[in-house]
Amino acid sequence: MDKLVVNCQGELSGSIEISGAKNAALPILMGCLLAETPTRLSNVPHLMDVTTSIQLLASMGVEVLFDENLNIELDASHLTSKEAPYELVNTMRASILVLGPLLGRFGEAKVSLPGGCAIGSRPVDIHIHGMQKMGADIQVEQGYIIAKSNGRLKGADISMTPVTVTGTENLLMAAVLAEGTTYLRNAAREPEVTDLAEFLNKMGAKISGLGTSTLVIEGVERLTGVEYSVIPDRIEAGTYLAAAAVTKSKLTVTKVNPEHLTVVVV
Repeated sequence: MDKLVVNCQGELSGSIEISGAKNAALPILMGCLLAETPTRLSNVPHLMDVTTSIQLLASMGVEVLFDENLNIELDASHLTSKEAPYELVNTMRASILVLGPLLGRFGEAKVSLPGGCAIGSRPVDIHIHGMQKMGADIQVEQGYIIAKSNGRLKGADISMTPVTVTGTENLLMAAVLAEGTTYLRNAAREPEVTDLAEFLNKMGAKISGLGTSTLVIEGVERLTGVEYSVIPDRIEAGTYLAAAAVTKSKLTVTKVNPEHLTVVVV
């Protein structure tokens, strides 16, 4: 197993600015598929998974622009494909998060299973079963999830066991454009899930129960693009704070949300 060995001579000092949270940025990038007009994102971390997500969205016809500050504008108004191919999904399991937005807005999606032609229980079964409860016809063929809906998805009462972050995010994005009200019970409560919900609400969704284990989604007919800043990465911030603590150092960590760091700082 690979490992990092860090030798520290003396104390740490200085100031470090925290990046945007990858685990918030990825579902928000996929959520841009739901908007009928361009969305502009800031504080997106510059990581391989973000690059892969943008490549995946671009392969489906999303227009992507960067400004001089590396803010990202995404326009999903004219998709050319509703497929997430294996060669991209295989490099990043979070690619499965295009399933909910594609099905919810366009009524169809073809998304490779993260592990290809998996046999037996799949880690995305909760995603599939939840969308089936919303009225989707879903088949798994040759390693692909092929999903279709006859018109808008329908609101449903969905209980997720076990708790799943990506499952909560995928079903949340599928439900925002569904007809009627959807209840996601035993939902993940991580700040990154709440950030996605706040992003969707800013686009015009109606999601309540943020930060709790029950999310209530009243479906709307359309969502529009917005400007949105991704939350800071609590894991990165916690890592620097822990490093300062174990070396008995004084380190300034900026662009953080203390409410996301109570486990570390309390």
